Amino acid sequence: MRQSQLLLPTLREAPSEAESVSHRLMLRAGLIRQLAAGIYTYLPTGRRVLRKLEAIIREEMDHAGCQEVFMPAMQPADLWRQSGRYEKYGPELMRLKDRHDREFALGPTHEEVITDLVRGEINSYRQLPVTLYQIQTKFRDEKRPRYGLLRGREFMMKDAYSFDADWDGLHASYQRMYDAYHRIFSRCGLHFRPVEADAGTIGGEGGTHEFMALADIGEDTIAACDRCQYAANLEKAGYRIPEGDIRSTGDSAAYPEPAKIHTPNVRKIDELVQALGASADKMLKTLLFLADGKPVAVIVRGDHEVNEIKLAGLLQADKLELADQETTESLTGAAIGFAGPIGLSVPVILDYSAAAIGSVIAGANVTDYHWKNVRPGVHFEITMLGDVRNAAIGDGCPNCAEGKLRMSRGIEVGQVFKLGTKYSEAMQANYLDAAGSEKPVIMGCYGIGISRVMSAVVEQHHDEQGIRWPLELAPYQVHVVPVSAKDGLQMDIAGKLYGDLKSAGFEVLLDDRDERPGVKFKDSDLIGVPIRIVVGRQAADGVVELRYRNRGEAQLVSTEEALALVRGYFGS
Repeated sequence: MRQSQLLLPTLREAPSEAESVSHRLMLRAGLIRQLAAGIYTYLPTGRRVLRKLEAIIREEMDHAGCQEVFMPAMQPADLWRQSGRYEKYGPELMRLKDRHDREFALGPTHEEVITDLVRGEINSYRQLPVTLYQIQTKFRDEKRPRYGLLRGREFMMKDAYSFDADWDGLHASYQRMYDAYHRIFSRCGLHFRPVEADAGTIGGEGGTHEFMALADIGEDTIAACDRCQYAANLEKAGYRIPEGDIRSTGDSAAYPEPAKIHTPNVRKIDELVQALGASADKMLKTLLFLADGKPVAVIVRGDHEVNEIKLAGLLQADKLELADQETTESLTGAAIGFAGPIGLSVPVILDYSAAAIGSVIAGANVTDYHWKNVRPGVHFEITMLGDVRNAAIGDGCPNCAEGKLRMSRGIEVGQVFKLGTKYSEAMQANYLDAAGSEKPVIMGCYGIGISRVMSAVVEQHHDEQGIRWPLELAPYQVHVVPVSAKDGLQMDIAGKLYGDLKSAGFEVLLDDRDERPGVKFKDSDLIGVPIRIVVGRQAADGVVELRYRNRGEAQLVSTEEALALVRGYFGS
């Protein structure tokens, strides 16, 4: 491609609203332009990268035995009602009506549509297993679209769905997709890690893994063991539970009686630490929640945070929300910040770590007062004991005896789910087994955020000058840059190199613009083509400069050597 004819509007400075490195660089490199919040146009160079991502994914999906389909983005609301997700999905689901007042949704995912397809086309065990996939635009009405393609309202996604006759079949399908994801992300040049995760609104009954591209800008926190392979998203991560019965038991007379402490206007844990000189890990934090409309008290150690996903799972609650000020005050009789477990008339959920710390400080359910010498299980009853907090740095690993948890940040680029019969039972997607009995198909689903992968790659592969594309994703493989468009000899040699490289099967960009050399070199570094061949003053001697973008190396070679070196670099 001749650069003078290419729509490649590079920018010296990124717009002020671009928060992440990838967002800034993709705007500056002329890959994308924003149409509205979270909605982007892919310009020609960006589209080339996206197509290469799609090609890698298609190749690996086909290699894993999947078949490609293409489903409608506009989905009847009735299908979502059949699965039970229409009301539960929340405001992220974009809803609309047609001229006949029929309700539709713009698909954020396609479990309902694919299940509807399969229940109409597959009715025998002889037709199983089958895995279908598509690459298509998805829609989610994100509350806060940000970081460019990392959190958008319209994005490209690969979603696949497996259908098996039994759970053994699902486990095999899941493993094939898990392995395929490793190959895909490795080919994309990502530094990634699969982690245990929560199934969220997609749901399921057999477990799920997220594939995380490690990056400081990531919105997800990953807890990983420093000794074993355990890793999990913070929303799912456990910690090593102390052995034995960690609840205090016995005659309350054996322990000091709780004593009230006057703590005027001391509402937060850090304020309490400062006022009393005690450490947060010797305090209890009591929060009131409504679980499916019913109040519960949740207690964690003062230095820990409640994990609402774990809590909802423990309570098997479809809807969980923090109680408002009015509800909290009516249940405790005190202002916000003074809630405690003693004397509460609601179920008390205690985190394992909070039960293991002995005598502690807790709210007194009286404004401006706290208790000291409070012992769980002695001075208040425990309705339920469980893991209801976020894991923290230094916690014991739940998978091994010696490891400690450490934290890092990651960008979720893919997720695999064992759905089981969640959708097939709800939507009656059944098949006849060998004995003629009707059974629900066993499902799995597997997603990759393609546009998010593109952004994650840029987050990991860049320097101060611009993007450094991995070889399989670079929009062009070779950038031929004559220093002066006015120098006929330079242009002739550059043109011949351009033609020879194209004839050899390489994707080549020729910068034939009448621009200053500095502008050309800065643009070349910015867009990140792996090899740059500069045709300059030594062109008359048949010598050009060959520079490797990802290595930061350059060498002077003859025009004849240049083609051989390019071939060697790309392994062709």
